[in-house]
Amino acid sequence: MKSVEQQDIQAVHRVRELLVQQRTALINQARGLLAERGVSIAQTRQAFKRAVPQIVGSCEGEVTSVCQAMVLEIFQQIHALEERIKHVETWLRSFMKRSAQCRKIAAVDGVGTITATAMVASVGEAKEFKNGRHLSAWLGLVPRQHSSGGKSQLRGISKRGDKYLRTLLIHGARAVLRYAAGKTDAQSRWLQELIARRGYNRAAVALANKNARVIQALLSSDAPYRQSAAAH
Repeated sequence: MKSVEQQDIQAVHRVRELLVQQRTALINQARGLLAERGVSIAQTRQAFKRAVPQIVGSCEGEVTSVCQAMVLEIFQQIHALEERIKHVETWLRSFMKRSAQCRKIAAVDGVGTITATAMVASVGEAKEFKNGRHLSAWLGLVPRQHSSGGKSQLRGISKRGDKYLRTLLIHGARAVLRYAAGKTDAQSRWLQELIARRGYNRAAVALANKNARVIQALLSSDAPYRQSAAAH
């Protein structure tokens, strides 16, 4: 059973997720309209926002004034959605300030306000999980196993459980990986070796898996977060 506050936090997350999905759909629609006219834009949202004003300000080629007007209409809708997303996120920051549990797990590298509030809303004190590996398995972050002829093989992650939480943890892990290059602390060295050995994507999943285990340990106990201990 979830507390009323947990239910409220989840409601905010669901509204935010819906708004983000709508923004993504609009960006893809605008990118598709431009691609039909021979104009390609990089996949990132930042690249899209930089490119549209330049495209709208030019009447050359196949991008007619009608096409420009439609892209501009979509662009304005995207801007309005982003304002709504920012407004919704103020609720999450408010929950973050009031929740000692959220602030505690937000100390973990790769866990920010959105991930911390989503985790606490979903699992609370995480005491229904025997250990961190059980939470990681519930999130679908552990490798799938396949046995044949007496041999066991590890495959990609199972992707079972809560997709939203799993995605947040992996996105957070990717952000940590981007800043690990050149650093000499224990975790950064571990990540550098992991990237070299298994590749960037698997390293991101490995860090997300590790963070899930650390989060379970923090939520289910009174122990403070110590990065030096979590790095091993």
